[in-house]
Amino acid sequence: MSLDITHYPTLALAQSPEQLRKLSQEKLKTLSEELREYLLNCVSQSSGHFASGLGTVELTVALHYVYNTPFDRLLWDVGHQAYPHKILTQRAARMSTIRKKEGLHPFPWPPESDYDTFAVGHSSTTISAGLGMAVAAEKEGAGRKVVSVIGDGAMTAGMAFEALNHAGDIKKDMVVVLNDNEMSISENVGALNSHLARLLTGNFFNTIRDGGKKLLSNVPPIKEFASRAEEHIKGMVVPGTIFEELGFNYIGPIDGHDVNAMVDTLRNMRNFKGPQLLHVVTRKGKGYAVAEEDPIKFHAVPKFNPKDNALPASKPGAPSFSAIFGQWLCDMADKDSKLMAVTPAMREGSGMVKFSQAHPDKYFDVAIAEQHAVTFAAGLAKDGYHAVVAIYSTFLQRAYDQLIHDVALQNLPVLFAIDRAGIVGADGPTHQGAFDIAYLRCIPNMLIMTPADEAECRNMLYTGHIAGQPAAVRYPRGAGIGEQPAQQMTALTPGKSRRLRDGKRIAILNFGTLLPYALEAADKLDATLIDMRFVKPLDTDAIETAAAEHELLVTLEDGCRKGGAGSAVMEHLQDAGILKRVLTIGLPDSFILQGTQQEMYEKHGLDTQGILKTIRALQQG
Repeated sequence: MSLDITHYPTLALAQSPEQLRKLSQEKLKTLSEELREYLLNCVSQSSGHFASGLGTVELTVALHYVYNTPFDRLLWDVGHQAYPHKILTQRAARMSTIRKKEGLHPFPWPPESDYDTFAVGHSSTTISAGLGMAVAAEKEGAGRKVVSVIGDGAMTAGMAFEALNHAGDIKKDMVVVLNDNEMSISENVGALNSHLARLLTGNFFNTIRDGGKKLLSNVPPIKEFASRAEEHIKGMVVPGTIFEELGFNYIGPIDGHDVNAMVDTLRNMRNFKGPQLLHVVTRKGKGYAVAEEDPIKFHAVPKFNPKDNALPASKPGAPSFSAIFGQWLCDMADKDSKLMAVTPAMREGSGMVKFSQAHPDKYFDVAIAEQHAVTFAAGLAKDGYHAVVAIYSTFLQRAYDQLIHDVALQNLPVLFAIDRAGIVGADGPTHQGAFDIAYLRCIPNMLIMTPADEAECRNMLYTGHIAGQPAAVRYPRGAGIGEQPAQQMTALTPGKSRRLRDGKRIAILNFGTLLPYALEAADKLDATLIDMRFVKPLDTDAIETAAAEHELLVTLEDGCRKGGAGSAVMEHLQDAGILKRVLTIGLPDSFILQGTQQEMYEKHGLDTQGILKTIRALQQG
């Protein structure tokens, strides 16, 4: 499994788009085959996102071959599918560093390359950003082209349709490539539709169409008839009616693994006026059979041996917090007939597979539509059902208005199970759950809990579920310390902490799963340790007692310091008129880059040594 680029002779001649465009079109199929093999060997040795990139190899080659990137703007939605793009844009030799500390960013990232025209990580943004760039290109008048690639899953988000509606209304020159990566290529995609796509984008068809429209422009009845005739002709052979109604010229579907057909079609479309939509059908995991068969399993992979045709078995260990949530959800549903669980396309990531199978009538995957997920849950809660929204910390950011306006304002009993809170690691700044404490605690009516371990997590989920108000339980990616939860669920008293160690001079107030580090630091400092449990309401009695008994209060959290739990502690002391020195330890006022969770804890002083160093520096200063 060598990554020596000389073992891929055609790819070695196309390490930048400029080099790629010097190749003859006849070599593109061979290039695509080598690129796919190189990607397979890269990711199997380094880990990373996998199946999506295998499916976009030919599309990536065709786009860079036809368009003058980076002058022409090429935008990739989400970024899981952009590994081939990175390989072809001068980063092939560094692919082994992707998602690692100080290595390649996991998604398109403008500071890394001029070819990454827009930073992405969350879905459904490229049409909006591309339209903005199309308007700028028109103002600039230099002939810049704009292409936005979006997956069929990302097209389920409302933001994508908002952008399509706007683009169809203002008629700027841009191409949207819909990467339709269903499990199989449908029957109507193949030689016939590739031919139709080229025909519909060819000079003859468009000359006749545009000329006819001009000729008939002053004869309204005939013009209307001609327009309807064109629509019906297209409707017989392509499923593009919805895009045509939104103002786009629809082309496709076309086989996304026929690189020459795509080059011909994109070349024809390059100078079209107005908004264009090219429907490309691809297969996730293309070229690696087991990934084609199970693209969800192979979406993101650890290191593996491609010859094994399987991923390595996971090592036994403590269950992840996602698994703890999934089991709680099943157990709670068995007890509560009115429980309803909602997720925005995160069934696997949020640990809901077992629940979805055991309780299909209580499970709702609303696709990539976070805003709808939250308001849908609010509607369930308003009419007496007990809604649970399983959502990642950074995805909840996208439904912030709905959280405030539709849930909290009406004080509706919706439980938010917030996964991937705090440091997530390799996915980098777009996915680090740094802000949820800060953006949640300012919302009235919210109950906010930070479990330190698995047992606390299960009890807090139960506490939030029966609280009768908006509630949030935030927990990190991965496993905890192995604290096996009891089957019996116990409701906690809101705003009640637990004092785990008595010490002198210093009191550490811990919020969340950094507790093991806090305990080690407290032992070394002979400090008091309080696991606060609740960010809102705070245990104000415990804070005031700690302030009276100690010289220094230290707050610890795996979220942003500004506006976080430490800020809440200082606000209470100020309101109570208590003058006490408080040291807040948390994430800095910057976006946290990729690396393992442990590496980021160490880098930002959230591990034992970092906590001790920060406290001792304050004492010495």
